[in-house]
Amino acid sequence: MKLSHGLHLAYCTNIHRGESWAQTFQSLKDYTLAVRDRVATGQPYAIGLRLGADAARELADPAALLAFQKWLDREHCYIFTINGFPYGQFHGTRVKEQVYAPDWTTTERLDYTNRLFDLLAQLVPAGVDGSVSTVPVSFKEFIHDERQVRAARENLWKCVEHIERVSRRTGRALHLGLEPEPLCYLETSAEAAKFFDQMRADRPGDLRLDEHLGVNYDCCHLGVEFEQPREALARLRQHHVKISKIHLSSALKVRPTAETRAALSAFADDIYFHQVIVRAPDGAITRYRDLDVALAQPPTLHPHLTEEWRIHFHIPLHSRPTALFDTTVDHLLGVLDEVRANPKLCSHFEMETYTWEVMPPEMKKRSVVDQLVSEYEWTLGEFAKRGITPAG
Repeated sequence: MKLSHGLHLAYCTNIHRGESWAQTFQSLKDYTLAVRDRVATGQPYAIGLRLGADAARELADPAALLAFQKWLDREHCYIFTINGFPYGQFHGTRVKEQVYAPDWTTTERLDYTNRLFDLLAQLVPAGVDGSVSTVPVSFKEFIHDERQVRAARENLWKCVEHIERVSRRTGRALHLGLEPEPLCYLETSAEAAKFFDQMRADRPGDLRLDEHLGVNYDCCHLGVEFEQPREALARLRQHHVKISKIHLSSALKVRPTAETRAALSAFADDIYFHQVIVRAPDGAITRYRDLDVALAQPPTLHPHLTEEWRIHFHIPLHSRPTALFDTTVDHLLGVLDEVRANPKLCSHFEMETYTWEVMPPEMKKRSVVDQLVSEYEWTLGEFAKRGITPAG
């Protein structure tokens, strides 16, 4: 939906199953419209569209695209952003590290992302800029030598060139956002800033980078990394990194008592990565590849109850702390405070709690539509506290 100051808000449809375009479109009809009818009656409704590689190829068929455009018009919906992070299947099977593949060292990732921009340019309304979010270059374990990093930068420059051509041809302002994530090649704001410096060094004076490539700032991911919103955003601004989109998301935050560790097993699943970042009382950081790996460590390795574990598990924004579990929602709220101070920081906001299917049973006693409506209510309430309200 459209908010004041020219901002746009949607939920990301990666919460729903669907790899083919037919499956994706059916989810929009079954779930997205049901959410719209409860949160945005009578006003244009924004969709944060997730398109995997198969769905993107199928939607590129002129007849399919025209039918979708007509459906959007008829339903008073619009597209301003596409989640281009997961290339392949994202539900119902082991995803884990494969969510980063193919990465930006490959032409497959480049071709897929270019196709998303071809589609987005035909879907985004006039006067609205369009964004695509993507993997943070690669997973750190995938990178073995500097040649891969150079190949990734070259592919990203090719993508920037493609975005610039499409933007010029269609009159749409389009941009790509690399999404830092724990244990990935771009993990922190500092790593992102350094990478953008390297990109600029490859082509000094090429201003297309500033316009068409930036960061998708995921509040869950940066919160898990113990970053402070004001510092992280200031660092990115200092290095002239565009904030392409902000993912409104929240992670688990706990103290590793025996009871808490036992309860955390309900969050360890075989589908997604749940990286764990541990901060000791002296500030030392320990990283674990996945939640089951962290839980398998002897408790004697973490003897201090003053330690804090932050776990990459996207949980509902409106979740309240319990006796065992807290959240990183303070990071998200800190980001919104920065937006209040500078509404031009970013115009794209997307709620991204995609883990519905793997949440513990007690967290999903309601329908997914009810869950999404509650996320809208919480998010709109927090925006309103900062003077940002639905437009029109």
